[in-house]
Amino acid sequence: MNKSIPEGSKDRFSNSSDSLREIAEDMLSYAKQKGATAASAEVSEGFGQAVSVRQGEVETIEYNRDKGLGITVYLGKKRGNASTSDFSPAAIRDTVDAALSIARYTAIDDCSGLPDEENLAHEFRDFDLYHPWDLPVEEAIELARECERTALQSDKRIQNSEGATVNVNEAQFVLANSLGFMAGYPTSRHSISCSVIAEQNDAMERDYWYSVARSPADLLSASEVGKIAAMRTVRRLGARQIATMQVPVLFEPSVASSLLGHFVSAVSGGSLYRRSSFLLDQLDQQVFASHVEMEDMPDIQRGLASGSFDEEGVRTLRRNIVEHGVLRGYFLGSYSARKLGLRTTGNAGGNHNLVMRPSGAGELNLEGMLKTMNRGFLVTELLGQGVNTITGDYSRGAAGFWVEHGEIQYPVHEVTIAGNLKDMYRNILAVGSDVLVQGSRQCGSILIEGMTVAGS
Repeated sequence: MNKSIPEGSKDRFSNSSDSLREIAEDMLSYAKQKGATAASAEVSEGFGQAVSVRQGEVETIEYNRDKGLGITVYLGKKRGNASTSDFSPAAIRDTVDAALSIARYTAIDDCSGLPDEENLAHEFRDFDLYHPWDLPVEEAIELARECERTALQSDKRIQNSEGATVNVNEAQFVLANSLGFMAGYPTSRHSISCSVIAEQNDAMERDYWYSVARSPADLLSASEVGKIAAMRTVRRLGARQIATMQVPVLFEPSVASSLLGHFVSAVSGGSLYRRSSFLLDQLDQQVFASHVEMEDMPDIQRGLASGSFDEEGVRTLRRNIVEHGVLRGYFLGSYSARKLGLRTTGNAGGNHNLVMRPSGAGELNLEGMLKTMNRGFLVTELLGQGVNTITGDYSRGAAGFWVEHGEIQYPVHEVTIAGNLKDMYRNILAVGSDVLVQGSRQCGSILIEGMTVAGS
């Protein structure tokens, strides 16, 4: 089985899709000839352009063109892997030989092997993931200048800049295995970003913003990115500390998605079979507040993590991960599923578009979430990595705003927020409708009852 790469992409890559398929077939054929009982191969290439401007002057213009292939071979239940960026026939054979040599010296692992054949994808929907951006470098420079210029002109207190960047990235790949699976497609990912510095009374603050999308048509305009970066920076001026206290904490969407990241890590196969997760044995148990829903959605058109199959070629399915706060699913590839005595969920490589939303009516934007909180701490930036995914203990530096009577009063910095993720998830008071799409984990603002905010 195979899926062809669209005609429109052929002239943009160094290799045709047919060439990538031939390389994958050659690797699998040679591996079988040399004694492999099973094998899988991936061949990919991509290119990108990044233009950065600071204070109106071009700082960097970068072009990259990458390619690579990898082969995983099995000798019974022994596994070996090797990779190279050389597509020559001799290098391909050498890479397969290296993988076979590694496999001969590895230990037998009963859970090792290709996915079960019945789990492989057979249908390949077009999720509209490839949108070439013909952006001459001169136009990219002007977009970056427009982005930074808008930010600098937004407020006289913004006197300095860390620059603005415009990125164009396109790639294509083919995945194949000895069970007969072969498929691939092109993808694109473009972005515009800006970071500026504001100064007032000898105090300086910085902040940034960015927009990312599969299609350039879905990006915020360069001027809009600059305006948001400027607004976020200026509002931080005059920041102060607050006393240590126990109060509700509201995570704005740009940082709330990190809470989904800790959850994904805790219910992914590696953490579960190693028993290094704070959510062990919680399937079908109440993990979140009863009004929280979460769905893994690999079929979103132009989604940043959409696809018909995972990194093993296993078909993907839209799944309810959390229903009314109850954990209904893990994130498993074939290996971790076998270790746990379960079935793969089509998540080799991680979650797809994981979307958290509230159940029932009464959607709240950020303003509504502030009103709901009434008094507490709004987090807009997280610092450090103080999260223990084995115990769930959570402690991170933070900056944001103090809120009284449902309205922002003043900026706050140099505080630490602390709690335990198990309690934090169960104590979610509300999930906002202000969903921000900047990656594979998407949610609105998240309001949590009673965290420790450690200040002066």
